[in-house]
Amino acid sequence: NKCATLMGHLQQNSQGHRMGERCLVPAGSLQSDGGPEAISVPPAHPRDKWSKKMDFLLSVVGFAVDLGNVWRFPYICYQNGGGAFLIPYTLMAVFGGVPLFYMELALGQFHRTGAIPIWKRICPIFKGIGFAICIIGLYVSFYYNTIIAWALYYFYSSFSSTLPWASCDNPWNTPNCTNYFGRNNVTWTNFSRSPAEEFYTRKVLELQKSGGLYNVGGIRWQLLLCLFLIFTIVYFSLWKGVKTSGKVVWVTATLPYLVLLILLVRGATLPGAWRGVLFYLRPDWGKLLSTAVWVDAAAQIFFSLGPGFGVLLALASYNHFHNNCYRDALITSAVNCLTSFLSGFVIFTVLGYMAEMRDVEVEDVARDKGPSLLFITYPEAIANMVGSTFFAIIFFLMMITLGLDSTFGGLEAVITAVMDEYPQVLAQRRELFVLGLITVCFLGSLSTLTYGGAYVVKLLEEFGAGCSILAVVLLETIAVSWFYGIQRFSHDVKAMLGFTPGLFWKVCWVAISPTLLAFIVASSLLEQPPLALFGYRYPAWSTSLGHLIGASSFICIPVYMVYKLVWTPGSLKILKSCEYATAPLECAPTS
Repeated sequence: NKCATLMGHLQQNSQGHRMGERCLVPAGSLQSDGGPEAISVPPAHPRDKWSKKMDFLLSVVGFAVDLGNVWRFPYICYQNGGGAFLIPYTLMAVFGGVPLFYMELALGQFHRTGAIPIWKRICPIFKGIGFAICIIGLYVSFYYNTIIAWALYYFYSSFSSTLPWASCDNPWNTPNCTNYFGRNNVTWTNFSRSPAEEFYTRKVLELQKSGGLYNVGGIRWQLLLCLFLIFTIVYFSLWKGVKTSGKVVWVTATLPYLVLLILLVRGATLPGAWRGVLFYLRPDWGKLLSTAVWVDAAAQIFFSLGPGFGVLLALASYNHFHNNCYRDALITSAVNCLTSFLSGFVIFTVLGYMAEMRDVEVEDVARDKGPSLLFITYPEAIANMVGSTFFAIIFFLMMITLGLDSTFGGLEAVITAVMDEYPQVLAQRRELFVLGLITVCFLGSLSTLTYGGAYVVKLLEEFGAGCSILAVVLLETIAVSWFYGIQRFSHDVKAMLGFTPGLFWKVCWVAISPTLLAFIVASSLLEQPPLALFGYRYPAWSTSLGHLIGASSFICIPVYMVYKLVWTPGSLKILKSCEYATAPLECAPTS
């Protein structure tokens, strides 16, 4: 309590600090071997702040609402009981996702630092979590931006009177190409392929030129150019910090909602749209008895809201100290969940239209999932609408902006974490550091631009940020709730907001959320279906490689624990050497 009170006084005065002033930390706040009665610490480099509150809110919404809201939620919803799935989804959001979302925003805003140095103030032995988060962020950037590059390729290809995936009369088409919409009495066989599928696999990806993971082939220079343009946009959005990215998100975070509204209205007016909506929402209550449904609901909400990626920590660290992060957490998480639900209507009205035109069941046209839903199924429907060029342009523009927002957040988490960890070296060199990071991400993405790049994307998507990020969030929750202490964390929140979190939040942080995460991690490790993509089954060695990729980030946590225990004098005390956490960043010791 004494430290929390001291923190409040320090924070009130922190805005008036001038360069050269020094802050005193009482000896009672230090639990190490020996040391002076008071430590004189120079203030840190002045920290950027969001220009406007909306800059922060749009950045958080832009990160949380990504391509997965459009392709993953609708598929998981209908696969797991339709409207009945909303029950486990809502419960998992209330008791798991939103509490951790709130926790990360509060941690970032109070300590005002990134995912690596924050552990000096929470529990130093868990500092490996910060390094693991940064490695996972890099893995995600290696494949996620390639998906945006695919969308950019489609966006460019849409500027034509006839969309190139509308017919089978193109050089890349095969005799198996069959156009449902081109003529009547079409016979569909197991070998038949739609023009949209052949455009995606044979023109955009050129998978036919690869031999799977054994021989991924050369690099597609068109995709290389698209990815270079994407990373150029990312660099100039991040190079000056939140002052620039906070302005860019006014476009990238709001445009998708305008496009979603347009597509929803258009989809609702299509013949057969009601069939898709019924299929989307028709409840199958028996599904609720399946454990897999609850695991999918929990995994979806955690991946959608994004706790554990360090993004919420980083974005909140640029807030004013007394900003109401509690209200922000409720608003942004609600917007994210509602966007997922809305996206389902956008997707399934069109799937209902396709089922009506093909005279088949909606289930027969809703088999695609993941990127295939966005690059095959939906474009095929757009190609057969009136005004197809316009709808294709705005649809892929929406995909680009959705992807860019998440990339901004993911890389800002890495930038903030590393720069706050090494301020003496990087504080005045942000532009160069961001350029170096973007270069690393670009080079790391080259394997995903090959003819077999889609196979690499799938591998990284499954293992780069799958079970490992959930395990990281689990340890982060345990470190804060059990080691740092829920009462101390509650005092931190009270110092910022003027009120203590209620019993509901404390119970979620201490017990419910960690239990849910442990359940998901265990289920993910025990049930791992074989990887396959477009009929290609991944070899056994690729699964082993995937596990190594996932372990390479998580291993940072135990390695750092061992290092800390071996090299720190009186190392058994470090579990409680967290007293500096009560001081805001401007006046907190850096070592």
